[in-house]
Amino acid sequence: MSNIGVWENAEPGVKRCILNAVGSLMMMEVRFAKGAEGYEHSHPHEQMSYCLRGRFTFRIDGKETEVSAGQTIAIPSNAKHGVTALEEDSALLDTFTPIRQDLVKF
Repeated sequence: MSNIGVWENAEPGVKRCILNAVGSLMMMEVRFAKGAEGYEHSHPHEQMSYCLRGRFTFRIDGKETEVSAGQTIAIPSNAKHGVTALEEDSALLDTFTPIRQDLVKF
């Protein structure tokens, strides 16, 4: 059974929904409560995150960058990264290439 289009709990205060995964591209919406964190991790996929609403602090290889609604940040392959929501009801639109097989259930 596929999990595309299904909201799932991730870390505490974080929900995600894979919107589509086709060819070598994947898109996912991630919603955060204020103070919720996407824990630091790394993966071989390239990632770009667009802030749909709210405000976030991204940590990428030890460097902090604040991103707010309408802004985009790129995360290189294998970079150690994490994110913290600074406002209630914040959301990101994440894209990955190639598809995150660790997240998608086909």
